[in-house]
Amino acid sequence: MRHLTALCRVAAVALACAALGSTLAYGLQQPWVALAFAAVIAVGESLRVRLPGGEHDEGTPTSAPLAAAGALGYALLGEVGGERTTHGVMQVVAVVIVAGLAGHAPRAALGPSLEPDHAVRGVLAVGFAATCFQPLFNSGALTHWLGHGSYYALCLLAVTLVTGLCDAVLAAVFAANSPGGPGAGRFGSSHPGAGRSVSDRSGTGRPFGPLLRAQLRTHVGIAPAIGATGAVIALAVAVVGLWALPVFCVPLLLTLFSFRRYATVRATYRQTIASLARSTEVAGYTPHGHARRVAELSCAVGRELGLTHPELTVLEYAALMHDIGQLSLVDPVDSGATESLDPGLQRRIALLGGAVVRQTGVAPEVAVVVERQADPFREQPLTARIVRTVNAYDDMVAGKASVEGSLQALERLRLGSAHDFEPRVVEALSRVVSRGARGGAG
Repeated sequence: MRHLTALCRVAAVALACAALGSTLAYGLQQPWVALAFAAVIAVGESLRVRLPGGEHDEGTPTSAPLAAAGALGYALLGEVGGERTTHGVMQVVAVVIVAGLAGHAPRAALGPSLEPDHAVRGVLAVGFAATCFQPLFNSGALTHWLGHGSYYALCLLAVTLVTGLCDAVLAAVFAANSPGGPGAGRFGSSHPGAGRSVSDRSGTGRPFGPLLRAQLRTHVGIAPAIGATGAVIALAVAVVGLWALPVFCVPLLLTLFSFRRYATVRATYRQTIASLARSTEVAGYTPHGHARRVAELSCAVGRELGLTHPELTVLEYAALMHDIGQLSLVDPVDSGATESLDPGLQRRIALLGGAVVRQTGVAPEVAVVVERQADPFREQPLTARIVRTVNAYDDMVAGKASVEGSLQALERLRLGSAHDFEPRVVEALSRVVSRGARGGAG
């Protein structure tokens, strides 16, 4: 997989150099058309926003839907106001690269913000879309086969959907080898038991299947919308001319501003949850960093088990606040470990914790996970089983896991899998920790 990542990067660099060199050598065809689409792409790139989703915020992914739609529209552009275009694949790639860099410049002035893998994916995606469309259209084969009716429009949509699928595959490939790995937590520190698979900079890799499924779920919502917008822009410009660009881009621009506000609210909300989770640490009921470690490792295990993004969000919030019920105790539990407490007291802590969580306004599913921490694992939802297992693991290694300590803790969890812990969750945790141990060995 690492070799495939390197190959994609080399291919993107080669394509970029060829496109820029070709455009400089032969000149810019229909410069006003190129400038109009470049402006759309540059504005969209400058308004790139951070997603509250993606691979569940791994690496805080960003999105530029306006830029992506503009780039796809230019790649699929065959006519402007009834006149055939004369640009080809190389010019499409060159214009998208230059416009993207121009849009990135204002953000670069505020600090490093270029995401190389996102740029590589963008170059390859627009190159793929242009290669699928421009040669066929310029040769006349596409219009000869499909004409200019509904089949032509469906062809454009099909190209955009296939491009989105290819981009999802590339995203999964890069995520499997990205710095910090797919288990990177958003709180900036790693779980000792998970080693580099959580937030180190070496990237130890993960099974490709779960990553691809996560990327496909992420692309289900945004990719078809961007693709359809790009196709509609190309069709509208072909009939109306360049005046169609603002008509179709302004609504997307307004939606983007609304999304930026939504993302800001989500980020603030997440910070509030994280601060509330630290109350047990500040009060001396749990060790420092326990909630954060449990949340990060729980999300890594959840991704290993193929949980969806909404399920991962519930899992993260529940893991952060799973010990909030300990504030009801007169005296703190030794090291905050509740596994050794009387079952009745465990249940009381869980129920009180759930009651507190319900007052925060988070999804009711989060409170259910917290409330059912003391139930038999066979009666718990999968998210509750994950939190329970990871919490017990962190209690056993006391936040200072060595390879030997992690192995001993995992063995104890396996011994308890008949009554206390879900075997499937224990094995998923073992795989996550094992990858971390191998990454840390180097």
